[in-house]
Amino acid sequence: MSQAMMDRRPSFGRRSSSRTIRMMIVDDSVTARSVLIKIVAGEDDLEVVEVAGTAEEAIEKLKQVRVDLILLDLEMPGMGGLRAMPQILELSRGARVLVNSALTEKGAKATLSALSMGAADTLLKPRPGKFDDAYRANLIEKIRVIGSALSRVEPASFELSDPPARPAASRGRAQVIGIGASTGGIHALTQMLKSLPKGLGVPILVTQHLPASFMQVFARQLELAYDGEAVVAEDGMPLRADRILIAPGEAHMGVRRGSDDVVVAALSHDKASSGCLPSVDPLFASMAECFGDRALGVVLSGMGRDGAIGAKQIHEVGGVIIAQDQESSAVWGMPRAVAEAGIAAAVETPDKIGARIAEMADPSAWR
Repeated sequence: MSQAMMDRRPSFGRRSSSRTIRMMIVDDSVTARSVLIKIVAGEDDLEVVEVAGTAEEAIEKLKQVRVDLILLDLEMPGMGGLRAMPQILELSRGARVLVNSALTEKGAKATLSALSMGAADTLLKPRPGKFDDAYRANLIEKIRVIGSALSRVEPASFELSDPPARPAASRGRAQVIGIGASTGGIHALTQMLKSLPKGLGVPILVTQHLPASFMQVFARQLELAYDGEAVVAEDGMPLRADRILIAPGEAHMGVRRGSDDVVVAALSHDKASSGCLPSVDPLFASMAECFGDRALGVVLSGMGRDGAIGAKQIHEVGGVIIAQDQESSAVWGMPRAVAEAGIAAAVETPDKIGARIAEMADPSAWR
């Protein structure tokens, strides 16, 4: 299709500008599509340029029109949004997918599958007649946060920290790996875990911003990506080599040393400076205290600055911080905060981060 023909395509929102987020709505409900179009039409920086009633229709239209964000329902006739996700992402040419589905609450498995495939975020779609002001505000905020990540005029500038010297007598220097992530982080985390070798030999601790109801399904997904056990942490649960401990959705997870010097998970409900629950900062801060320069923290895709304070503490005791790069992040907020603070030893794609972890892991303390 020529550019002239594309320019004549119908617009459902306001007139495009250089800063407008161009959207496609994919939903089999005519009522839902109409309400969503009306919500977006009231915003100067958002524009619905195409709609589709099925995933199959969306796939065909994505071959002809370019958008920045796809608002996708999962439960539709035919293929449905989940089965169509790989094709939609392949044809999207960099567009982000925001899952807008009733399945995001009770269908944790479907929702997390979509996120692990590459969806940037999810939102619970209300029942007909329940599209209230709170939903509208949440939808607009998520669209803008995800859409803003696409405005990359020039690469961000930052300086990498000098990585500590690697001990000659060991395979590396990290005895524990801590990972923090939020929006877009599940896809990045899955990619990173898949790149790790079998039998890494050190514990992995994960704080991912997710509701508590999602955590058990999330643990199963991480087990599929990683050759090891993944469990939602309980207070006092010991750290073990090749076990992933996951912060529960209703508490922060850190670590502490018991009286017998065994390192265990420590859960807390204290208010975090980031306002997040769970927050990455308590995890990183406790790793710095328990493991010192043998701590390795990884900050993946996510909005905001959660993790930046704790990452600085790891850096100050001689540990290593690695951040996801801008291009591969759905939202380059959390990793950007540590990169621009000059405390990241590397800023790379998830698979390359996995390779660095494999080089640095020191399992000697867990044998």
